[in-house]
Amino acid sequence: MQLSTILAPERTLCNLQGVSKKRFLTTISEHIANSTPGLNADVVYTALLAREQLGSTGIGNGIAIPHCRVGQCQRTTGTLVKLSEGIDFDAVDSQQVDLFFVLIVPAEETAEHLRVLSTLARLFHQDEFCHALRACQSNEELYSTAIRYSEQLES
Repeated sequence: MQLSTILAPERTLCNLQGVSKKRFLTTISEHIANSTPGLNADVVYTALLAREQLGSTGIGNGIAIPHCRVGQCQRTTGTLVKLSEGIDFDAVDSQQVDLFFVLIVPAEETAEHLRVLSTLARLFHQDEFCHALRACQSNEELYSTAIRYSEQLES
């Protein structure tokens, strides 16, 4: 899977202010809905929050991959976020989280959901990739860095 098929420059946010887990989920749900036709911010927020209540999507080392399936979603949609400062996201290692990849998948796409999550987990478990993302200072730089590393992983 090429990251460029699910991530777009307008859904790549560098140095966003975090505040708290709930505030982050609210802000990112609004951003995703505003940049993705057919999605409603309240529906996305409710689905992300419901998934977090099952267990945190914070995978450790300052990384979280909040994800959910949404009936309104027409195609798998990713949003990459680097916060200016980490927030408490109930991660498995109790560390604050500053790198997020938010994944919204059509409700019926269970296999696709798992395939994309697996690819993202492999990518975010590469220290070099995470270090490069953390060094980025603009939305454009964050997007191009993520795409470049994802293409290297696939080749």
